[in-house]
Amino acid sequence: MMDEKYRQYQRVFDYFDENGDGKVSAAELQQRMGGAVCLEEEETEGWGEEGVSFEEFVRIVEEGSEEEKDRELKEAFRMYEMEGRGGITAESLQRMLGKLGEERSIRECKNMIACYDLNGDGLLCFYEFKVMMTSSF
Repeated sequence: MMDEKYRQYQRVFDYFDENGDGKVSAAELQQRMGGAVCLEEEETEGWGEEGVSFEEFVRIVEEGSEEEKDRELKEAFRMYEMEGRGGITAESLQRMLGKLGEERSIRECKNMIACYDLNGDGLLCFYEFKVMMTSSF
């Protein structure tokens, strides 16, 4: 599992390393993003003139701030929590998975929820969703 994750990181890194020098510079990052990204100076602080190596790239990707990770998880949670019940139901999970091209039965969705439903209420609250999304499979 870990090897696959690093292979994916390597593919992303190689894509951004436009000149193939083994480093990704802020300029290469911006270029590959089509100029659509406006990088703040503090976001590329420590990249130096040459950029970052693969090892540094992986560290940066994996270290993202906890606040940023929580914000992203909350956005994802809101996408799944469609019924305004404060949690993800089997039905809302099924709908969202369907939108993502992954057809599941209600029974399968209930089983998925049951694995992480710590309080047994049949819903995934944000905390339970976070545990599910951050646990190692």
